[in-house]
Parts: sequence; structure tokens; C-alpha cells
Amino acid sequence: MAMSWSHTVLYVKDTEKMLDFYTRVMGFHITDRGMIGNRTSEIIFLSQDPNEHHQIGMLPVRKDVGASNSVAHIAFRIEGLTELRGLITALRGESIEMRPTSHGNTWSIYFQDPEQNGIEVFCDTPWHVSQPAGKLWDMDADDATLMAWTKQEFEGEPGFEARDAFHKRLAETLN
Repeated sequence: MAMSWSHTVLYVKDTEKMLDFYTRVMGFHITDRGMIGNRTSEIIFLSQDPNEHHQIGMLPVRKDVGASNSVAHIAFRIEGLTELRGLITALRGESIEMRPTSHGNTWSIYFQDPEQNGIEVFCDTPWHVSQPAGKLWDMDADDATLMAWTKQEFEGEPGFEARDAFHKRLAETLN
């Protein structure tokens, strides 16, 4: 059985604040919304993928405040550094604290949404590195500098190799 990620449903406290963040800052679109169950709870569906009705669902039933204690974070893969830099600019405009972490195989930005749910947005590097691995990277470095820094920082780590070679071997193992 092959599975692929489809969606996550978040319990939210302040629906409008969360919808504003996920639509305006993160670029999601509301695809549907309506009452569920006993018809006293609304669910809102959001997506960026035309092949997914929703990637995020929001149920405004959260009572507590503070960081979520059920999920460490949800992660989104994006196309490349250009898109990641666009998100960094948007998050800076919102004064959101970010933790830029390269895992050798990704350049990731970790941050929290308005209700302190953990989020990771990342793009792939050309390499694979055995995990866990992580080092802070300079969000203002240009692409060539970041590429050279990443290779220098991780090429001595276990499992360092071309991303394509790792995925070819993984595909052979999983099939």
C-alpha cells in the first residue's frame, strides 16, 4: 500500500486570525466551508493544490492557548529557494520569528502560526545526508553562497551523497 500525504486538520481558537494568516501569508485558498456533525461546528477547508480539495482543515473548537502539544509541526515542501525566499520576506513582514535550519538534504524554515502550531516549509538541496542532522543557515545568503556553504558543512556527514543516488536506492528498497 502506497500512501501520500493529503491533509492536516487543526483545532483553532481564533478562526479569522488563522484564516488571515494561512490565506494572506501562506498563500492558501478557502476551497469549502460548512457545518459538520451536530451542526454547531463549522469546518473550513484550504488548499494550494488543485488536485487536493484541502491540505488544511480548520475546526474552531480549540479551548486552550499556547503551543500545540499533540503535533511537533506540519511540513510543506516548496519548489525551490526563490519560493522559500518569498515566504521569508512575507514572514518578516509579519514579524514572525523563524529558525532557518538546513538538514543537509533541505533548507528549512521553522516557525509558528498565530496559534503556535509548528510549521516547517522547506525546499530540497541536491544532496542527501543521513538524519538527524541540522545546522542554522543564513537566510540572506545568495544561492551560490548557500549552495557552497551547505556542501562544505555537510559533505563530511554520514550518508552524504547526491540526492538522486539516494532516491534511486530507496526506490529499489521500497519496491
